[in-house]
Amino acid sequence: MLDNLRQIFSFLNNAHNAQTIVSVIEEAFPLNAVYIYDSTTETLRDFSQSWKFIKSKELNEIFEKLSTEKYITFKNRSYYALFNNDKIIGMLEFKEKLHEKLLEFLELSIFCISLKIQNIILTERMQKNIDFHDSMKNIAKIIETQYETNYIIPIIGEMIDKFVSDHLVYIFINNKLVWPSSCKDNKIFELIKCLNNKSEYVLTPDKKIGLFPLISENKLLGCIVTKSTESILSEKEIEYLEQLSTQAATTINRANVYAEILKHATLDALTGFYNRRQLEERIKQEVSSAKRHKRDLCAIMTDIDFFKSVNDTYGHSAGDLVLKTVARIIKSQLRDYDTAGRYGGEEFVILLPFTKLDEAELVAERLRKAVEEKKIDISKIVPNKNDISVTISLGISQYNNTEDNTFIQNADKALYKAKESGRNKVCKM
Repeated sequence: MLDNLRQIFSFLNNAHNAQTIVSVIEEAFPLNAVYIYDSTTETLRDFSQSWKFIKSKELNEIFEKLSTEKYITFKNRSYYALFNNDKIIGMLEFKEKLHEKLLEFLELSIFCISLKIQNIILTERMQKNIDFHDSMKNIAKIIETQYETNYIIPIIGEMIDKFVSDHLVYIFINNKLVWPSSCKDNKIFELIKCLNNKSEYVLTPDKKIGLFPLISENKLLGCIVTKSTESILSEKEIEYLEQLSTQAATTINRANVYAEILKHATLDALTGFYNRRQLEERIKQEVSSAKRHKRDLCAIMTDIDFFKSVNDTYGHSAGDLVLKTVARIIKSQLRDYDTAGRYGGEEFVILLPFTKLDEAELVAERLRKAVEEKKIDISKIVPNKNDISVTISLGISQYNNTEDNTFIQNADKALYKAKESGRNKVCKM
């Protein structure tokens, strides 16, 4: 027996994770499972698969008895308590009733087994703390190197997910879910409406849903939500989430500020379309992509017919409203990956990737008709005048995979042709 003790002690000493410890015990005993008591949820967990909650009234009753009896048998199985000093922390479940010599061997080795299990649990907790501080550093690093919220939010979400692995994690910005792609719990959408820039974290009465506001510079940006159907948030997890939320809010706010600066640098303030400089960059990118992948690309050039007379008759404020309205109509008719830019005063360029000339003609005709049918209310700008209508002329061309700038010039020529032949029409080159 002494040799057997030395052997199991040696194996346990070299075991560095829960699975290995369970394997060592299985070599010496007819082990079925190792259960550890989770004081936060007041339930048992499988030691080698810590995410598994044991929802067994029978096992819970056995665990309670072991706090005073140390060893019991039940339904041809044996159970032995794991202690930390005088406090029960878990139990071993065996497949059969242990005979006298095996029970004696277990009693001699149980202290070493309990100690090794406690060390593994403590090591895992310490590692989680190390991972947490690494994540805090990583989020701080993102602040310095990344400014796109579409890029940083998934990274932050995945980092947070590591520390509340028993919960689903959601990130909301301006009450809209941005990570992951779906949330089917309507209760969460109602709860986030109650948050403001003074809010602290909120837990539902059962502590299974937690809301952690993202507040930076006294502004509520959104919140991080955790949800579980089984486990509650521990005090340590709440502490993690509070700190991660504070750091994440700083990162997201920095990205928002940068995005606002970038928007004003690349977008036309009146229409919200790309400005001339950024449009030319987009043209280069689309042409390069069309050439490399040998895909279709079309351009539409359009301007507002008799726009000067609108400014002369009703004033520049009415002219600005007309520009905004036409831009809004154009945007509503385009796909997400189409590009629209303000080329000049009342001229716009539209880039249509993956589009042939006849398809672009249909798009142009749809735009022409939508603008023609729109009544623009200028009554707040011009007294005693309600609605005015405008029309647009459009020229279309297709990139032919040769000279890079030709197809924009051809669209311009087609536009000139449309205006020369009566306006409010579509021409192509």
